Amino acid sequence: MAAVAAGPDPLFNLRNNFYLGAYQAAINNSELPNLSPDDAVERDCLVFRSYIALGSYQLVINEIDASAATPLQAVKLLALYLSSPDYRESAISTLKELLADPGIGNNPILRLIAGTVFMHEQDYNEALKHTNAGGTMELNALNIQIFLKMHRSDYAERHLRVMQQVDEDHTLTQLANAWLNLAVGGSKIQEAYLIFQDFSEKSQVTSLILNGKAVCCMHMGNFDEAESLLVEALTKDAKDPETLANLVVCYLHLGKSPSRFLSQLKLGHPDHVLVKRATAAEEGFDRAIQSVA
Repeated sequence: MAAVAAGPDPLFNLRNNFYLGAYQAAINNSELPNLSPDDAVERDCLVFRSYIALGSYQLVINEIDASAATPLQAVKLLALYLSSPDYRESAISTLKELLADPGIGNNPILRLIAGTVFMHEQDYNEALKHTNAGGTMELNALNIQIFLKMHRSDYAERHLRVMQQVDEDHTLTQLANAWLNLAVGGSKIQEAYLIFQDFSEKSQVTSLILNGKAVCCMHMGNFDEAESLLVEALTKDAKDPETLANLVVCYLHLGKSPSRFLSQLKLGHPDHVLVKRATAAEEGFDRAIQSVA
């Protein structure tokens, strides 16, 4: 387990902004004085990852040059991977080369980016090869996301316990707890809602927090409240894929037409799981119509 730093963490606020989806705030408040070289690299990684989260892939690709440190090279590969399907294969190939280098292959941010990319690829076993050993709170949180995608909440719970032993109040521990509660369902949904509610009272209210509360509301059958939360999230980021996807689901339950949000999602995020499911359903319907025509 990584040793706990002796003094205050100079990146504490920057990290929290990033973890909670306040990406512009992370970028705007990143000019921190007197950082150690390692902290400066981590700061730059968080800033560039914030740009990636905002969809500014090309900026990241342009700004990180070949002389940059390994963690930054990994972040650049993530930007490249997400920027276009045409670059995915080469980004993964370069990522594998870096991971195979014994001098840098164990770098935590490199492993984190590898886990993120392979999770996007839905190659969960490959992702876990690089993340399962943990070592940082972000790696542990990513492990939990991967196990939940594999429908293995038992393994996710083990990793959550590790995080709780390190720092029960850490933002990522609280977020991971909420994710697990949502996956388990039942009475745990209310606990997840209270975690997101606590974040909304203590932090800048972001699309990520509003979506968390909205998903809890939908699980509890409170679709009107979910709608108002999601509409608020839309004012913060009109292109956020999770907001659009959750609005589609919410509107279907409310008996309203979700076509506008589904169209936005198809145009901006054609690889989103909801778009793929909707497309498959449409194709299946068309085939059924043709078979009886």
